[in-house]
Amino acid sequence: MKDALVALAPLLIVSLGGLGLMMAEAFGSRKSGGPASDLALGSFVVFLAGAIVSGSLWLVGPESLPGAQATAPWLLVDRFTLFFQLVLCVGAGLAALMAGGYLPEHRLDRGEFFPLLVFSTVGAMILAAAGDLLTMFIGLETMSLGVYAMVGFRRGSLRSTEGAVKYFLLGSFAAALLLYGGALIYGVTGKTDLASIGATIRAGLGGRGASADLGMLLVAMVLVVAGLAFKVSAVPFHMWTPDAYEGAPTPATSFMAVAVKSAAFAMTLRVLLGIFGDPASMSWGAGWPPLVAALAVLTMTVANLVAGRQESVKRMLAYSSIAHAGYVLVGVVALMKDGNGAQGGVLFYLLSYTVSTAGAFAGLIACGSHGREAVSYEDLAGLGKRHPTAAFALSFFLLSLAGMPPTSGFFGKLYIARAGIGAGLHVLTILLLLNSVIAAYYYLRVMVFMYMRDPAPGAPIAKPMRSGYVTSALVLSAILVVAIGLWPTSSLSMALESALPRVASLASAVSLR
Repeated sequence: MKDALVALAPLLIVSLGGLGLMMAEAFGSRKSGGPASDLALGSFVVFLAGAIVSGSLWLVGPESLPGAQATAPWLLVDRFTLFFQLVLCVGAGLAALMAGGYLPEHRLDRGEFFPLLVFSTVGAMILAAAGDLLTMFIGLETMSLGVYAMVGFRRGSLRSTEGAVKYFLLGSFAAALLLYGGALIYGVTGKTDLASIGATIRAGLGGRGASADLGMLLVAMVLVVAGLAFKVSAVPFHMWTPDAYEGAPTPATSFMAVAVKSAAFAMTLRVLLGIFGDPASMSWGAGWPPLVAALAVLTMTVANLVAGRQESVKRMLAYSSIAHAGYVLVGVVALMKDGNGAQGGVLFYLLSYTVSTAGAFAGLIACGSHGREAVSYEDLAGLGKRHPTAAFALSFFLLSLAGMPPTSGFFGKLYIARAGIGAGLHVLTILLLLNSVIAAYYYLRVMVFMYMRDPAPGAPIAKPMRSGYVTSALVLSAILVVAIGLWPTSSLSMALESALPRVASLASAVSLR
């Protein structure tokens, strides 16, 4: 029991921290000026502790922990889980710091935001560790319910309410697709844990009505891939993303862009490699790679073309987030040939994307204050002359998202492209590179407005805010972007060592039930 608690320490720390924050919000004093002044720091400490423990257990190695398999197959404690829990705690911690400055500045200083943030992260951590369909669904709903509430946190804003309702309705539909697909899988295999399902499929379904079972499995695979595509906001399942991102408070938008997306890709890799990782399911002729490749092409191309036409910087970043999901999907397709190398590229990209995107949203928050918020490109006109520090901070992270060396974003795209070439996906890799060039246009457009345009007469002008919390988020994000960019091999090695095994070795880790 004690060994199992050690193995689950990151999840337990964040869960208990969330309970503590709820008690502090309910019974704490308000002498320091509002809930966010204390709860933001408390949330950050909780996430920092979760990140440190996750990294420490990763270094020790879960294989050396006697209780690491005690919770299998429901919760799997392996390097893959610990890597994603580290990434999730980093992304959520940065969002908590942003909220500490943003909520009081914009008259949204209500303490329930932080428990929602923490428990949504708990759901995301469960999702990354889930080795069973039931646990996966519990983690997915735990994460999603908190995010729905954070999107609608601006109670008096019709745009926020609209985004929350769209996200809730479409998210429920996607959850139903996943649930129905999982029910079909259970009906065919009689199993709910991923390892046993994968082993049963590889064994030929035990000779029980093979043709009918195969047809049901194909339907289940399409339903599951569609549900996963919604969660990673892939085109054409992306319609909720711009409205939800724009309507939500910017710290919640940052959390959705980094933590929710990372958890969704962790679930995607678990399902595709754990259930549909057999040679037939991973073949180009009869498996999921062509379906995911089509999603990657649509996601990259449509998102980048639409992003370039936006006048709202926040909506542009929303479509940018969709485009980055398309880049990661290229790495997912490459799993069919280059297993560990492609996984390493995907995991490295998600780490790089997390710190770069969180920094970009923190920079956008820093560029505006209450009543003079940075919303459109025109709002940012001339900011580089009036407030060069705020303009430089936003520009730095936009360059990382664009993939400019020596930032971490450059190496993220490099490793994904290398995985695509290694898997023989030359056309897909070329499309990725072309879309990266298109993306550079709308990132540089922001900088053109900040440094080369003057505000129009009478136009609203963004005024940067002053917040130690937001400044801390910017500094930490910048340090991580630079560190990963200057020493990419260390992070890539960590990502490669965190790669999931194929179905054959995964099935041997958990006995068939």
